[in-house]
Amino acid sequence: MGVAVSGWRLARAVAGAGQLGVVSGTALDAVLARRLQLGDPGGHVRRALAAFPVPEAAAYVLDRYFVEGGLARGERMRATARLRADRGEAAELLTVLGNFVEVWLAKEGHDGPVGVNYLAKIQLATAPALFGAILAGVDHVLVGAGVPGQIPALASRLARAEPVTTLVTVEGDEEPLPHTFDPLSGVMDQLPYGMRRLRRPDVLAIVSLPVLASYLVRDPATRPDGFVIETHRAGGHSAPPRGKLSLDAGGEPVYGPRDHPDLAKVAALGIPFWLAGGAAHPERLAAAQALGAIGVQLGSVFALCEESGLRGDLRGELRARARAGTLRVRNDPRASPTTFPFKVAELPGTLSEEAVRAARRPVCDLGYLRTPARAASGALVHRCAAEPVAAYVRKGGDAVDTAGRVCLCNGLLATVGLGQRRPGGADEPPVVTIGQDLGFLDDIGPDGLPYTAAEVIDWMLGAGAPAQLTASV
Repeated sequence: MGVAVSGWRLARAVAGAGQLGVVSGTALDAVLARRLQLGDPGGHVRRALAAFPVPEAAAYVLDRYFVEGGLARGERMRATARLRADRGEAAELLTVLGNFVEVWLAKEGHDGPVGVNYLAKIQLATAPALFGAILAGVDHVLVGAGVPGQIPALASRLARAEPVTTLVTVEGDEEPLPHTFDPLSGVMDQLPYGMRRLRRPDVLAIVSLPVLASYLVRDPATRPDGFVIETHRAGGHSAPPRGKLSLDAGGEPVYGPRDHPDLAKVAALGIPFWLAGGAAHPERLAAAQALGAIGVQLGSVFALCEESGLRGDLRGELRARARAGTLRVRNDPRASPTTFPFKVAELPGTLSEEAVRAARRPVCDLGYLRTPARAASGALVHRCAAEPVAAYVRKGGDAVDTAGRVCLCNGLLATVGLGQRRPGGADEPPVVTIGQDLGFLDDIGPDGLPYTAAEVIDWMLGAGAPAQLTASV
């Protein structure tokens, strides 16, 4: 998904062309706060906040984070509150606002469809994030990196501004912990009554195999409105291989026949589906449709286009190295604290280099990938295998689990130019993720020049072709 790589500019460009433009819904509270602290160039964030239906909530965020002209060079970003299973009302409000702003801006000025993409792994953020997106009129919600069985019911209740209970998995507990989010708590009780009955977005579950799709459709409460069938060639996180994990000579997970989805079984479920992972070619779109898919979901080809939120220097480096055949994208089984394999592009000066990782002082000040757990004392803690080892062990974690982990929260924000500034003048180094199939560059831009989202769509669809794409990074 790439935090803010698939941002509002990219989603708006894709949706304005009639396709489904999807914003990444991860860490949008920090994205909002840091854009405001950088002075909100162009005034886009403030324009969206002016449209928020509870002015007092928008004013609170502006007063707390907006810096006229932006922070001075090297000045540290102000911290944001973190979501917790036992408390976290301030963090929930900022999450609501961050998602509203991103979706509102993506929908501005056109009537094309806009979606938002969430990670089921980030359990505590889903309900407030989804509510903010619904307030902005989001059309589709895509959820992967876990089992999104709770999302259809959450979407229905939140569209009515009703309290929802998320069942949060707590390591060390036999039963999940109920966590209630009330969309009308605190200052949000001033939400106009006309905004308390909103349109429910369609829910698209991102899965890798038909077995999970079959499980979800059995119960009306968990049945999504569609599926995205994503293979392990896609960027970001991917599902681990089925069965016992084995690694190849390069240290990457080995996928076998059991990991290739039987699309006939998916089609037999009678629910619309899209294919994702190495789908960026007109012939692959046609092949997907021939197998019963509505179309394809594209990530990497849009991540490298001009409207992408990826830093320009990193975008250019990726394109140049990929075209020269010198870019390696490693499916790293250890990098992500989630334990899902994660694609890491090997670029100089990024966290793909051991020297860069070693020079970074370990700190966990964002915590999106922390998981609730029980410490030996029985206390509820939130820990992440990428946080300082001593802190992780103190919370009951095993030091072995921290080996090779990368702080994706800070690294991905740095990748879109929103990295934290550390004492002594050091900036957080980026970590870049992209898919492993970048062959589209030979066709979409053989001359090596930059390209736009519109050029991607024209290339994929051709003259007169139906609209069958989603853009999600």
